[in-house]
Amino acid sequence: KSPLMEFMIKAGKEGVFYQARMTRGTCKGHNMFTCKITKEGVRPKHVDTEVSIMRKLVHHKNILQLLDWNTTEEPYILIMEYVSYGTLRTFLQTNRVNLSADPELQSLLTIASYHIALAMQHLRSKMIVHCDLALRNIMVNKFPWEVKVAEFGLARDFTRMTSRRSSRWRNPQQRVPLRWYPPEYFKNNYYSFKGDVWAFGIVLWEMQTFGTLPYPNLETSEAVVYHICIGHKNTNPDGCRPEILHIMRDCWLEPYPLRPSFTDIVRMLEDIMENDAVRNRLCGC
Repeated sequence: KSPLMEFMIKAGKEGVFYQARMTRGTCKGHNMFTCKITKEGVRPKHVDTEVSIMRKLVHHKNILQLLDWNTTEEPYILIMEYVSYGTLRTFLQTNRVNLSADPELQSLLTIASYHIALAMQHLRSKMIVHCDLALRNIMVNKFPWEVKVAEFGLARDFTRMTSRRSSRWRNPQQRVPLRWYPPEYFKNNYYSFKGDVWAFGIVLWEMQTFGTLPYPNLETSEAVVYHICIGHKNTNPDGCRPEILHIMRDCWLEPYPLRPSFTDIVRMLEDIMENDAVRNRLCGC
């Protein structure tokens, strides 16, 4: 039994995501899925690592769950739970007009941010760094309550590593998503949990700008790396609530130990949502 690919969700450097369904029968009770099919040349060891990390992250509602996989012959396939709306980036771009007119937009974006932070807190508890946290790698089943972190092709398990410096990525311009990466990576080839925190700040910025490319005025890889290394940040998004702007800026603090942990971020977002709930009760919303 093989899944029938119905709709492409997104294409990445190493694989393509599809909405898919089984033509006959089910897989673990599901007949609709998200499928990732690797591109030619991706090594099976690389896919096996991705599978082992996803298996370690099971049973979290904000992480796209792995159901089955094939790493014995190309193309390698990962079969994951179904999501209704594809990526959060596409969802925000497609629904920009309606969302912009919603007086509760900032509350909705805060709730979505909270669920992403919960997923990242879970990764941290399992000693997993994502290394590719970006709006294009967040999937939407129901906005804003069911958003799910996906795409673990670059993720690393620190319980299996002796060093947090990466020897695999000697040429960062070709290998990693530069616009989401922190200055310590470019300066010292160092990426840890606080690198994911930096990327979370970029994700907050992307959400506020409806999926705009970070550093939109910079065209070359060299310009982006230089810009990040000399301490320049993305400009404040129009209409962003001050509380979220504060978290965003904290995620970009240097040196990296000054950045909050994901547990800190979860707590800050819970406080914002609690204040929203109190405000809604008081005004009878």
